[in-house]
Amino acid sequence: MVRTEALVDDDARADQPDDGRMAALMARYCAGEITAFHELYGALAPRILGYLTGLAGDRPTAEDLLQQTFMKLHEARSAYVKGANPVPWLYTIAHRTCLDEIRRRKRARVRVSIDGNLPYEPSVDITGSATPDASIDDAEIARGLAALASLPTLLRQAVLLTKIHGHSSVQAATIAGTTVGAIKVRAHRGYVALRRKLTGVASDAAGAVGLP
Repeated sequence: MVRTEALVDDDARADQPDDGRMAALMARYCAGEITAFHELYGALAPRILGYLTGLAGDRPTAEDLLQQTFMKLHEARSAYVKGANPVPWLYTIAHRTCLDEIRRRKRARVRVSIDGNLPYEPSVDITGSATPDASIDDAEIARGLAALASLPTLLRQAVLLTKIHGHSSVQAATIAGTTVGAIKVRAHRGYVALRRKLTGVASDAAGAVGLP
């Protein structure tokens, strides 16, 4: 049986970059310090890539979107408010960039291979960590990712943002461009549906309509 904890790990929240340090790096980067950008990229790129991989379901696409995200960050750096935490802003850019790509390709769902496994092997775990938990084997992660990919888009987004990447409901709502109440409902429904899929219980998430 696949453990839900293979996807949702409370320890991952503790591994998130320090907000104050990220704000300081962003300020230095905006001031023209190139080494600050390299530090910022090194700290945030693995998590953003993990998020994009879960959202797009296609590793090569996620890598391309990651580059687009940081390019857009560079282009928009003049709008940065000094002292503000840049992490939710970067997630918002990544989120919108991915949705634009999905719309462009006219696909609303992540593609999964016919046997139910994902057609790629991510080099980072679902939390975006560059050092995945060694106690979780590849098959377990693949099954978990496939279950996550099969969720309706809105539920998958909410689960990724709140349950896996550890954003608060307010931050997740801002990133997704919706209300706090809607994010809470989507995250709850998505997490329940994910647990049912991983434990072999039939889920009605695929038939959910009229989601907030």
